[in-house]
Amino acid sequence: MREGVIDMETKVIKVNPINPEEELIKEAAELIKDGKLVAFPTETVYGLGANGLDGEASSRIFTAKGRPQDNPLILHISSLEELKPLVKSIPKEAEIIAERFWPGPITMIFERSSLISDVITAGLDTVAIRMPKHPVASALIKASGVPIAAPSANTSGRPSPTQAEHVIEDLYGKIDMIIDGGATGVGLESTVLDLTSDRPTILRPGGVTLEDLRPIIPDVTLDLSIIKDGENIIPKSPGQKYRHYAPKADMIVYCGDVEDIVKAINKKAKELVENGKKVGIMATDETKDKYQEGMVISVGNRRDKRTIAHNLFNILRKFDEKKVNVILAEGVEFQGIGIAIMNRMKKASGGNIIDV
Repeated sequence: MREGVIDMETKVIKVNPINPEEELIKEAAELIKDGKLVAFPTETVYGLGANGLDGEASSRIFTAKGRPQDNPLILHISSLEELKPLVKSIPKEAEIIAERFWPGPITMIFERSSLISDVITAGLDTVAIRMPKHPVASALIKASGVPIAAPSANTSGRPSPTQAEHVIEDLYGKIDMIIDGGATGVGLESTVLDLTSDRPTILRPGGVTLEDLRPIIPDVTLDLSIIKDGENIIPKSPGQKYRHYAPKADMIVYCGDVEDIVKAINKKAKELVENGKKVGIMATDETKDKYQEGMVISVGNRRDKRTIAHNLFNILRKFDEKKVNVILAEGVEFQGIGIAIMNRMKKASGGNIIDV
């Protein structure tokens, strides 16, 4: 028996990620309709889904994940027609963004309609909605006939799952079904854009970047909490208030010139190893051969930061598997997808960032 949750039979089904088998998707959809919990792949990370119009079903997500009740959920839809009954109105900016980026890795926050339960919104007057691009996610929503409420399919606070194995590790025995659709693409959760404030504001950076949005929404801005932690924040978006994405090991992130980062990590790793610590070094392709101590794993290529985004959570989990005591990680430049990467690294390390 797992702590706080009665063990149940979790069925794991493997589907074709491009053309998911209709009968398998129908089986999963019946569970959603019946108020059960189903984990499924999206193009960002795996989600833990429940009927988004059933408050009782959605509340089970919080129990299974150990998720704080004031952390709102995102509703997932498969068409623009499904959006209309869920919101009071659709701003012009939302139409422009949907035309350009939906289906895709961006979530928009609207004023909610009376159809939405307080469980979904954590009592707020707003609701976060996105249209995933992954064929499995889209097929599941269509077959279910309801919007699906789905945060990441992991134990709350842990690195988000980018493979079915990660979901099995965290949630097997706590949910009804896991759909294995292979590895996800983006590797970081969706961008969350608030359209209910004075200016369109990114509350959580993700696969759709500030630079992607500015040509079509020139006044879009970044929320301050992306850079600064705020324990007094009333979160309108997942990822704003609590420590997230955290490995079991302590984590330190080093930022600055790449050569200076390497020197600082080498110095710290030597010190930790001499003190009997097992050290993991999250390097990049360009630097992985420059370290003398510790277990070195490259997270991706600095010239293509989307590889870093894709691999980040998986590498954090690999270090957990190796039971390292401390992870020393290279930071990246705070621009483009680097903003989302640094936001996740900041949360994963509990803000333990050193400028060198």
